[in-house]
Amino acid sequence: MHLSSSLPVTFDLSVLLGLLLFWGPPGSRAQNDTEPIVLEGKCLVVCDSTPSSEPTNSALGMSVRSGTGRVAFSATRQTNHEPTDMSNRTMIIYFDHILVNVGNQFDQESSVFLAPRRGVYSFNFHVVKAYNRQTIQVSLMLNGWPMISAFAGDQDVTREAATNAGLVIMERGDKAYLKLERGNLMGGWKYSTFSGFLVFPL
Repeated sequence: MHLSSSLPVTFDLSVLLGLLLFWGPPGSRAQNDTEPIVLEGKCLVVCDSTPSSEPTNSALGMSVRSGTGRVAFSATRQTNHEPTDMSNRTMIIYFDHILVNVGNQFDQESSVFLAPRRGVYSFNFHVVKAYNRQTIQVSLMLNGWPMISAFAGDQDVTREAATNAGLVIMERGDKAYLKLERGNLMGGWKYSTFSGFLVFPL
């Protein structure tokens, strides 16, 4: 059986233009959302304007990181500090005044920095001994292990500082702090400082 229709076929021009704009020309749409869009032989990379805080590997082998992961701190000591002041004889050097604490990862009460994510971190310290002839040794501790140390032992000066700096790789949740391993810090007050920041995440 053959059926034919003589009814006229009409098109709404606005609907047709809308469909063309939505679908685009042939070949312009990718097979799925993870593939690059190819237009006239060139690759168009579309970046996410709201990336997640953690690195995300895309199908293009690229990594998208958040720009809000800034971490930095700087603290000073403004009062005398002696080994007898240290809780539980841990010999952790405490800092009573915070200058900068971006990310709030440095706890003033314990004077311990807690790494928020895996990455390379930079630390530096300047710990003063004053009006005593004792040699002091100060170490940057990572989870209870000394990473870098500094000494001050000149007996002919009234003020001397144990100073050092370095880069360390920290995992999320790692703890960094300063430990007085020898001597005392009587008279150290505001001239002692401890600072650190995230150089880049890994």
